[in-house]
Amino acid sequence: MEPIEPAYGSVALLLIAAAAVALLLILIMVVRLHAMISLVLVSVITAVAAGIPIGDVPDALFAGFSETLGEVALLVGFGVMLGRLLEVTGGAQVLADTLISRFGEKRAPFALGVAALLFGFPIFFDAGLVVFLPIIFTVARRFGGSLLLYAFPAAGGFAAMHALVPPHPGPVAAGVSLGGDIGVILLVGVPTAVIAWYFGSYLFSQAVGRRVHVDVPTVLFGEENGGEEHQERSDADAPPFALVLGLLLLPMVLISFNTLVSTLIESGSLDESTLTGILLLVGNTPVALLITLLVAIVVLGRRGRTYEETTSVLDDALGPICSIILITGAGGMFGGVLYISGIGEALTTSLEDIGMPVLAQAFVIATALRVAQGSATVALTTTAGVIAAPVAEEGFGDFRIALLVVAIAAGATVLSHVNDSGFWLVSRFFQMDEKQTLRTWTVMETTIGLTAFAVAVVLWGVAGAVGV
Repeated sequence: MEPIEPAYGSVALLLIAAAAVALLLILIMVVRLHAMISLVLVSVITAVAAGIPIGDVPDALFAGFSETLGEVALLVGFGVMLGRLLEVTGGAQVLADTLISRFGEKRAPFALGVAALLFGFPIFFDAGLVVFLPIIFTVARRFGGSLLLYAFPAAGGFAAMHALVPPHPGPVAAGVSLGGDIGVILLVGVPTAVIAWYFGSYLFSQAVGRRVHVDVPTVLFGEENGGEEHQERSDADAPPFALVLGLLLLPMVLISFNTLVSTLIESGSLDESTLTGILLLVGNTPVALLITLLVAIVVLGRRGRTYEETTSVLDDALGPICSIILITGAGGMFGGVLYISGIGEALTTSLEDIGMPVLAQAFVIATALRVAQGSATVALTTTAGVIAAPVAEEGFGDFRIALLVVAIAAGATVLSHVNDSGFWLVSRFFQMDEKQTLRTWTVMETTIGLTAFAVAVVLWGVAGAVGV
């Protein structure tokens, strides 16, 4: 559903958005009303208050909810089932042991982050995080301390790659809108993402993990060591490391087909054909995870189990995630209402002519859109469209356009809060309440974004000094 013509001026709409967020936080954190109920209730109130015609309010609510569920539900479902299989068969323990033996116990969080950076190159944030959950939990249980010490380096790695590096859709769409070279954006985005991860995620997680203790959740993958089933299984029954690594690499390879082919078609370097259609299909993230899950059922599910027993394991994995999926969908509903009501458009219009340098303007507009409507991808694509004309007039080269994409992505990363579906995924997967998530995840996302923007500012100055 497209945004409506704004019913009020920019100031009024922004006040409505601020009041909606404040009301939501009060309902969840003070009244202690269930997060899903609070999100749906505030979405309805906001839709009416922002001037969406009464008859269109249900469509506005369902648009954001269904779009988010369409993106998240299958990813989470297939990902958790795959994770559960890795957990109960000992695959997660095998991978964790191998990582620790390579990096050492003290560098376990660093190892998880590096692995997430590598796997995050083609895999979206939510899909990568779900697949990595059993590995994160296994390492955290083994060494103790706050879950954040281990979870945030991995989550931050996926988040940084998703925001800053092609072939992820946000930077690709922004680069195309600005007329940039995707290859240059890739060359600039990768080192920027690594720097942003190290300072904004890894170092931050080690500091916050010592101040905020979060226990390892048991709702998704059971108690320590996987419960009695793990205790009864001997090490000889565990799958080999190569098999576990292959299962994790399989969705990465399949998704790479989709992202590579999409990028080449988008840039005009490749024509659409039956073969490209097949590659796009098998590389579609839910399909890639489905294929991987089927392979895992065959190669892992038959290790000492019947198919009926494996099906029972998969069925047990789905129950705990129903609440996560519904709350995430409700978060998407709230963000969708803010978008459809025209609040994002009003905000963009009010910021277009603020007279600041184009790099800062890119960051500020993307940040404002991110805060207003939640979606990082929408903030990226909208901001790129807003500044495309002045960028074309300036005649910037590919390197500076790449830095503008970084600045936009940085602004679209900061301040993840209650209208962002990713906020709810992290909150529920790590079993943190809303206050803890704001104090930790929101701050980490902001630190990643600010670090990336700082890199863009420095490189912009260097480009100016050398005349690039």
